[in-house]
Amino acid sequence: MNRLTRTAALAAALMATCLLAPGTTAHAASGGAAGADWLSLTVTRPGTTGGGTRAALLLCDPPQGHPKAAEACAELGAVDGDFGRLGDSGTICSLIYAPVTAHAHGRWNDRRIDHERTYANECELRAGTGAVFALDG
Repeated sequence: MNRLTRTAALAAALMATCLLAPGTTAHAASGGAAGADWLSLTVTRPGTTGGGTRAALLLCDPPQGHPKAAEACAELGAVDGDFGRLGDSGTICSLIYAPVTAHAHGRWNDRRIDHERTYANECELRAGTGAVFALDG
């Protein structure tokens, strides 16, 4: 089984576990990896049928399942999983309105994470979240 297939299988197992048993922790869903940090990440365009949706399962021990897993894990680690502290406030973006919604749910440092925010465009998403939602590589 190649790496992509293993990652997809793990993502499916984690998502199924979370959907079937909302109280299940990442510890149980990941086969007993104590303290495992994991986030299911999606980026969608509101008002579309889902054709432009990007998704990844970010695992951080070791970093995998995401095009920029090591960067995303390091950035989240630097802010202790606080999405409000991610990104670069000095980035200047155009005023073109092409909204994108970023959603993250999972566990970080034994805390449940459920974060969702709509940004005016991709530039604002990147500026506000760094590598975490850079799901297109």
